[in-house]
Amino acid sequence: MQCKQHSRNTILNKVDIFSQSKRQNFKMATNGNSNGLHMSGNGVVELKRSHDDQLDMKERCLAKKVANGVQKEVTTNEAIPGKTDLEFLRKIVDVVIKDGLIGAMNRETPVLEFHQPEDLKAKLKELEIDEEPSSEDQLMKVCKDVIQYSVKTSNPRFFNQLYGGMDQYTLSGAWVTEALNASLYTYEVAPVFTLMEKEIYKKMLGLIGFDGGDAIFVPGGSIGNLYGLNIARYSKFPEIKTKGFYGLEKPICLFTSEKCHYSITKAAGLMGLGTDNIISVKTDRLGKMIPGDLIDKIKIAKGEGYEPFCVVATAGTTVFGAYDPINEIADICEDFNLWLHVDGAYGGSVAVSKRYRYMINGIERADSMTWNPHKMMGVPQQCSLCLTKHKDVLQECHQANAGYLFQQDKNYDVSYDTGDKSLQCGRKVDVLKLWMTWKGKGDKGMTRDVDHLFMLSRYLANRIKRTAGFRLMLEPECANVCFYYIPPSLRGQEETKEWWEKISKVAPVIKARMLQCGSMMIGYQPDGDFVNFFRMVLSNFDSTTGDMDFLVDEIDRLGKDL
Repeated sequence: MQCKQHSRNTILNKVDIFSQSKRQNFKMATNGNSNGLHMSGNGVVELKRSHDDQLDMKERCLAKKVANGVQKEVTTNEAIPGKTDLEFLRKIVDVVIKDGLIGAMNRETPVLEFHQPEDLKAKLKELEIDEEPSSEDQLMKVCKDVIQYSVKTSNPRFFNQLYGGMDQYTLSGAWVTEALNASLYTYEVAPVFTLMEKEIYKKMLGLIGFDGGDAIFVPGGSIGNLYGLNIARYSKFPEIKTKGFYGLEKPICLFTSEKCHYSITKAAGLMGLGTDNIISVKTDRLGKMIPGDLIDKIKIAKGEGYEPFCVVATAGTTVFGAYDPINEIADICEDFNLWLHVDGAYGGSVAVSKRYRYMINGIERADSMTWNPHKMMGVPQQCSLCLTKHKDVLQECHQANAGYLFQQDKNYDVSYDTGDKSLQCGRKVDVLKLWMTWKGKGDKGMTRDVDHLFMLSRYLANRIKRTAGFRLMLEPECANVCFYYIPPSLRGQEETKEWWEKISKVAPVIKARMLQCGSMMIGYQPDGDFVNFFRMVLSNFDSTTGDMDFLVDEIDRLGKDL
């Protein structure tokens, strides 16, 4: 229906008639005392500012235009509180590109300029928020300091965590996202992003055999696992949403690998499930869940009066990169009527690779999966999803039917309002940076990049095996490589308990020296009976075999005198 057009004279006549009666009512209501109010020429009651108020407003407007300590003359149009200074933004973008990207990605640039916390605090003199506004020059300097003293995660020699690297497509998506500042709960406030999410969901669900299912972007893999456990519990005990645990006849429990991510423990505590009700399943020497032990643990739990509801398998454990045998675990879940959630936050991205897709064979038999494109697909943090093959469970489990957001009589198909599938209200747009890089590279490019990371892990493993003083802990299955460095002073000795205690001190010392010189970053940790060892992670598509050779040579340089 088109809006009616009225003639200018008709509108003016109506305003004049309305204004006369309105002015009379206004005069009666105020008893002749306006109390800071006045009637405008068109009959609208307005707040009448005092002279002091007007001066204060002017000062606040001009404060936005203070630059280099000099107050600029501005026009009335410019003097708007909070008006964006585009010139400042252009300067910031130039600095980000020059220092935060081109400089950071240069192998000659230190991965970090390390300082102890108190020393760094002394260098960052502008951290404290003052009553008076800072100049744009001061803000620019702070931005440069932030870049200088931050870790350069886009550097090809940053191997410390399960993320890293950068490309022009995904970063441009992140920048557009921030500029638009949308929130994904209703179609009306995020129409393009809503459609874009649906397309990404369809793509990713199809890659893991969850066609016809549903998904939601979440703020990190830990929250993705929380979602997976929550919908698993709801599916078996829907009454728990309204009655809580009081409606259950038996204590409930879940099963997961002893090498699972710690977010499972946190989720159990947050859900009120209780960490004691997580039953740990043994793993083999490669870090994979042992199906036989899972069966035994389920039978024992049921015998003790527990009601099991879920098994959590892992596709790419955090340390060893192990893939649990999904098909065998799925068989067990079907036999005992248990929900199967797969934590594929790290290793789930093999779904885009034709060469390594076999590592998650059986994933189509799972009920839900966590998948983090920011870990192996080169997308900036955060970019994580919880996916499920069950179409309606996210909505049914999480919906609260907020009337001020999810009205059912809107002028569009309200099935496009996705907010009630989420535990959040406001939800940041994470889809564009993933969509941009996938669209820019296509399936072929995404496959190439994932395969490149796996190639580098195999190359490094082979280099370690043929280099004196290095010991590979196990053949890499995912894109991380675990190994020991043995200094010359400890080589050829009997490997006693005391010897291993000395080995445990090697990685921390080398890491400290590495941080001081900034040549690269790589993590270390103990695990079970294993003392401190290096865990090398491949996430940056710009890393090369030359960087793998550098890593081996640099560790030897930093540790050969120990």
